[in-house]
Amino acid sequence: MLRTLLFLLVMANIASAIGVVYARHEHRQLFVAFKRLERQRDELNIDFGRLQLEQATWAEANRIDQVARNKLGMVFPSADETVVVRP
Repeated sequence: MLRTLLFLLVMANIASAIGVVYARHEHRQLFVAFKRLERQRDELNIDFGRLQLEQATWAEANRIDQVARNKLGMVFPSADETVVVRP
């Protein structure tokens, strides 16, 4: 009876040790994945900031005016070409 109890305690101890090793291994894998995702998030935030800056640059009024004049040949209408429509 004492041997059986001792055997069961040793087996429980071994099972517990294997569980601890498995949990540590799983924790390390999840931590590495977490850090990789954190790095990816930071890179995406940097790209997003660059894109916002680029969008702001392209949307500036003087840039739009310059493109309209140079590439599209647009000009402001003169006073005699302006028509006011009243309801």
